Amino acid sequence: MSLLLGRELFGDIANAGNVLSREEANDLLEDWVTNPRLQLHVKQVAALMYAWAKEKENLEDADAWRWELAGLLHDADWDQWPETHCKKIVEELERRKIDPEIIHAIASHGHQHFGVVPQTKMDKMLYAFDELSGLMHAYSLMRPHGYDGMDVKGVKKRLKEKTFAANVSRDDIYDACERAGILLDDLVAFIIPVQAKVF
Repeated sequence: MSLLLGRELFGDIANAGNVLSREEANDLLEDWVTNPRLQLHVKQVAALMYAWAKEKENLEDADAWRWELAGLLHDADWDQWPETHCKKIVEELERRKIDPEIIHAIASHGHQHFGVVPQTKMDKMLYAFDELSGLMHAYSLMRPHGYDGMDVKGVKKRLKEKTFAANVSRDDIYDACERAGILLDDLVAFIIPVQAKVF
């Protein structure tokens, strides 16, 4: 089954700046995502995107929401329509005339699956957070105190254990760090305190 999107351009530049409201985004997720684990994953990635936009990119709230929205909706169609992931969410956001940068970020969050290479900083950070966020959450579940006391060394040890969270692509994690120009240690250290707040 191919998930290749077969194109590199998404949305209409005339819609730049257009976003869903928080209520609209939450309504879409409520309709499309019924799996609690997936709900948590997208919320964690959204929180990471927002925090990075504010802390590292020094963006204002409106622009940080664009980043957060990309994180919140990147897997919105995976639960009910895995065979058309992420074609369905891309087409839904195009229909709603959403900012093409948000759509492109979603389309490029797994370039080896969808055939869309991450280009912008938003693209690269969504790609970087996606797989690593999932592995770190799995690690938190096996620790007696969750994220409390979690450190970079422990996360990297789990990364090397290929049987741990085996569905998480280590290649994607390393590739994403390289594309974003970020050291793995720094990315892990950033994720721990942010993700700890999202349950």
